[in-house]
Amino acid sequence: MNIKVCGITEMKQLQQLDGLDIDFAGLIFYQNSPRYVKGKLEGKEVKNADFDLRKTGVFVNPSLSEVLDIIDEYGLDVVQLHGDESPELCDDLSTEVEVIKAFRISGTENIDQLIAPYDAVCDYYLFDTGGLQESLGGTGKQFDWSVLGKAKIEKPFFLSGGIGPEDAARVKAFKHPDLFGVDINSRFETAPGIKDMKLVLQFKQGLK
Repeated sequence: MNIKVCGITEMKQLQQLDGLDIDFAGLIFYQNSPRYVKGKLEGKEVKNADFDLRKTGVFVNPSLSEVLDIIDEYGLDVVQLHGDESPELCDDLSTEVEVIKAFRISGTENIDQLIAPYDAVCDYYLFDTGGLQESLGGTGKQFDWSVLGKAKIEKPFFLSGGIGPEDAARVKAFKHPDLFGVDINSRFETAPGIKDMKLVLQFKQGLK
């Protein structure tokens, strides 16, 4: 089970995640997020660091040029598109990096219809909690995972939205042939953008 820790804002914490063999680390480039990384992490420092983890930039409705500039500045391996981005944008970016397309799930959606336009233009899906006033991630709330159980999906996906340290057993018990990883964020924090590494390690061990 792959683990993605999102909302990192300190170089020391990136290094700690790499030391814990975490697979993906998310850097948020959405200005309205309390975990906005610009001004906190220098692009050159991140780009030149020797990490095994995959540096993932998280964007909400960006322009192509904005993402390309940040891919270059931070040496990103992966881009996560968390807004209402078009399949065309995913396709353009997929020639540069791996692409995660995120979908906000409130529970009434037809998952297979929702993802169909993106099937050929991204590498992973991510399903997060939607339907809330603040529905662009970091809500600390879970959606009903059973809606994914009924969907074919047929692409590796991350499970996201309000997953906490106590949910490792529940994640392990959730079965879907395309479940690739779990995305954790706000419920592992001591403050926005600052993770409690003991909780991250505890969760990682709980998934074994």
